[in-house]
Amino acid sequence: MRIVVAMSGGVDSSVAAALLAEQGHDVIGVSMQLYDQREGETGFGTCCTIDDLHDARRVAHALGIPHYIVNFEAPFESAVIDDFVREYAAGRTPIPCAHCNSEVKFAPLLERSRGFDAERLATGHYARIEHAGAAVLLKRGADAAKDQSYFLFSLTQEQLRQTLFPVGALEKGDVRDVARRFGLQTADKPDSQEICFVPDGDYAAFVERQAPDLTREGAIVDQTGVVMGTHGGVHRFTIGQRKGLRLSSREPLYVLAIEPEHSTVVVGPRDALDRATLTASRVNWISGHPAASWIEVSAQIRHRHRSAPARVRATEATRAELTFETPQTAITPGQAVVFYDEDVVLGGGWID
Repeated sequence: MRIVVAMSGGVDSSVAAALLAEQGHDVIGVSMQLYDQREGETGFGTCCTIDDLHDARRVAHALGIPHYIVNFEAPFESAVIDDFVREYAAGRTPIPCAHCNSEVKFAPLLERSRGFDAERLATGHYARIEHAGAAVLLKRGADAAKDQSYFLFSLTQEQLRQTLFPVGALEKGDVRDVARRFGLQTADKPDSQEICFVPDGDYAAFVERQAPDLTREGAIVDQTGVVMGTHGGVHRFTIGQRKGLRLSSREPLYVLAIEPEHSTVVVGPRDALDRATLTASRVNWISGHPAASWIEVSAQIRHRHRSAPARVRATEATRAELTFETPQTAITPGQAVVFYDEDVVLGGGWID
């Protein structure tokens, strides 16, 4: 079988390619160029750099497979970076990795795969795919600490049928051991931790550079509307934030709400962050069948959030409402809520 492997230059996608080649498949490595890579004109973190592209090429050479670089700068700019800036300027907290998966990686790479006459696309994600009759299930990765199924909730049945996650059943340590067995130079390469296009972690400064006209000062108020201070723009805040408020108070204060239309940030005590309900938009039900009535699920509202028992139902084809059994802290607009049945991803959407 001919399989295209999306090679990021990290150990996970390197091992995905190695395992498939070892199994006798006709493997083609493809790496995405997401930025202008001219020397001296970019600054990146530890992901998606020119060095990563070189690492992917070296791994492909070591495995004896062809390797190609495809230019996805334009879709990455519009679908990920522009969305990131708009969301922060609107007082929301985006997840660029999820947008990158849904709008840059899978659909375009599957199309490119067909151009190579490939039957499947493989990635290094820590998730699993299981075929259950006519349906295809997306499941959590075997390594709970590395599970990436949360970022993949937007995948469709058609995309899942054409996708492979070769490392999804492995622990991270085992993946590195496989890389050492193959003699791959990425075996001990550190995982990237930051958002690739904000290497210094200063999201506010990035937004200001990209869209200075979207940022404006405003008031920080308490729950009764009393002004407690001022701020330099709602893009500097996220729900649940405590640090950086620069307010004088007898008790710790947290960001409870962000009102971009008034350029206002509302603060209050930690217990005011707890909520039991949310609504979500752009919801994708992986089965293709929205839950018409309430169903029991476990729901995850952040990548590192421990999923919690809840009920969810579709209110429209792409909208849903969800109620947790117990209130959750800092339900944040712009983040994803993902619905699980044990380790099976039922779907997910973007928190309103």
